[in-house]
Amino acid sequence: MSPSDGLNNAPGAKKSSPARLLVLALMVLAVGAVFVFGLDDFLSFEMVKTHRQTAMDWYAQNKILTVLVFIIGYAVTVALSVPGAVWLSLAAGFLFGTVPAMVYVVVAATLGALGIFLIARYVLFDFFHEKMGETGKKMENGFQDNALSYLLVLRLIPIFPFWLVNLVPALLGVPARTFVIGTFLGIIPGAAVFCSIGSGLGAIIDKGEMPDPNIIFQPQFFGPLLGLGVLALLPVAYKRLKASRSGTG
Repeated sequence: MSPSDGLNNAPGAKKSSPARLLVLALMVLAVGAVFVFGLDDFLSFEMVKTHRQTAMDWYAQNKILTVLVFIIGYAVTVALSVPGAVWLSLAAGFLFGTVPAMVYVVVAATLGALGIFLIARYVLFDFFHEKMGETGKKMENGFQDNALSYLLVLRLIPIFPFWLVNLVPALLGVPARTFVIGTFLGIIPGAAVFCSIGSGLGAIIDKGEMPDPNIIFQPQFFGPLLGLGVLALLPVAYKRLKASRSGTG
């Protein structure tokens, strides 16, 4: 059974159906609206710097509502693949503290990633499979055989854009459950780094400095992430070693 069969069996979910085209059109319009109306300006250091006291006052008076608005806003940002989520992570650390912020960021990012994953699976899966050749099918089979390990590596080592790692598993038929587990676990270390830095954001702003959004690539952070990525690949290496021994035994 194809991973998209459940979606394909839904009413109006045939290839190039109006339902799929509508979903795609709505996504394009939503992303376009973000940039046309300048909503992406809210995802910047200047916005955090300018409105930090307002945000703190609002949170003090509306804690639960602030958390809900943050999670929804972060999830929508990720689902629309709008750049700037790193500033939301830093702002979360500043506003909520390292540990609570890390929980909110991981939950929100996972929800947003699942949203774009399901949309891509629904809209693009069949089209992608029509265009892919034998090489693409081999890549799909290889990815599916070790989906969780590969996902963990892609999430732990932030070399590829977050939006790309949301789309590729959807097009390669990775089960949604595996995608959620790999995403949730894989982004915890990175979220911990940004939220921890964000917790000291007030002091950074007071000094007239600006946090480096690429700080995660500095050796003290990237090294451990790389080590975790290597550990995530151990099950793949074990499978291949076992298969080669079985073939020669």
